[in-house]
Amino acid sequence: MTDTMADRLSRAIDQRKSELVTLTQELIRIPTLNPPGDNYLEICEYLKDRLEKSGFKTELVRAFGSPGDSDQYPRWNIVARKEGARAGECVHFNSHTDVVEVGRGWTFDPFGGDVHDGKVYGRGACDMKGGLAASIIVAEAFIEVYPDFAGAIEISGTADEESGGFGGVAYLAEKGFFTPERVQHVIIPEPLNKDRICLGHRGVWWAEIETFGEIAHGSMPFLGDCAVRHMGAVVQEMEDTLYPALAQKRTDMPVVPDGAKQSTLNINSMHGGQAEQAADYTGLPSPVVPDSCRIVIDRRFLIEEDIDAVQEEITSVLETVKSVRDNFSYDMREMHRVLPTMTEKSSPVVQTVARAIKDVLGKEPEYVVSPGTYDQKHIDRIGKLKNCIAYGPGILDLAHKPDEYVGIDDMVDSAKVMARTLVELLVEPLGD
Repeated sequence: MTDTMADRLSRAIDQRKSELVTLTQELIRIPTLNPPGDNYLEICEYLKDRLEKSGFKTELVRAFGSPGDSDQYPRWNIVARKEGARAGECVHFNSHTDVVEVGRGWTFDPFGGDVHDGKVYGRGACDMKGGLAASIIVAEAFIEVYPDFAGAIEISGTADEESGGFGGVAYLAEKGFFTPERVQHVIIPEPLNKDRICLGHRGVWWAEIETFGEIAHGSMPFLGDCAVRHMGAVVQEMEDTLYPALAQKRTDMPVVPDGAKQSTLNINSMHGGQAEQAADYTGLPSPVVPDSCRIVIDRRFLIEEDIDAVQEEITSVLETVKSVRDNFSYDMREMHRVLPTMTEKSSPVVQTVARAIKDVLGKEPEYVVSPGTYDQKHIDRIGKLKNCIAYGPGILDLAHKPDEYVGIDDMVDSAKVMARTLVELLVEPLGD
């Protein structure tokens, strides 16, 4: 690519800076909360209108029968494709459209898209509507500067990444949208910082553990058997033996932040005894001994660990408690598993984005692995497409936090990196 064409492409991005901000704001203002899965169709129709004006052919795909899909909360996705002037490879930008709950502690309107001090604020600003907006601006600028490009550009907006991705990328992968024959390069603009290439993620194993007891009158607990106390013993055994053991497990994967280089366990929730009543209930609870207590655990494991060994560690905790507590019984149910994945540094998309980062930012990229999973897992596992990375604007630590934001200059810089990547992969020959 000559300096002239490089300058034209950079200018095309710079000229769209205010448009990039506006697009990010408009996406934030569509409150796609998950759960339950609000406004998926609205944001897909918004993207459809936008992308069709840029010459993309679009397809709206509902993930019928996927977890969470219902007539009230349908799981809608959009896939948009722009064919080039001749045959070539396809570069796909995938972004999830769902965002997590707002939570407490905001000083900005979570769905206002406020701009302050060079940042766009709102739930989903960095995770990852800023990345989605950047990929759209990139595609439009690239098509303007290189109308005769080879191959194809795809942009997708997908559901449910925050809750496993089964109503989004997993469903699309099962339908053949991410086969290596259809798509050759995938970039997921997750907020990993503009100078980082994310190669993959740790593994995850979710399980529900239930302890059992015997119901009785709360004034005579000695006539029953408290399942919550049994669960307390389980948690204590985890504190005494499992958490220290996990802290000793370290990985050679370049996981960020540093604390995620070890194995981790989160107790996601605990439920025991009487169910909580509706908010308008004004009565008191009844006096009973709880005969059931459940916890959901979220175990993140390293590429060096075996999934069977991960499960066995939890079983060992439960069996240890059983050996010392009278009348202890339990059940354990697997909810979700994803094996660790990591794209090779030698893969084409990694090498191309690395050169683009060096070209645009004047520095070598940092290679990282995400502490949590994202939709690369489905592209790898179901789509059998290994040439996939996460690269996009935003600071990972801000995801799911109050006053989440994405830097405007970071979006512009990331857009320029993505644009240079498209040039190398889709312009034949390279340069003018």
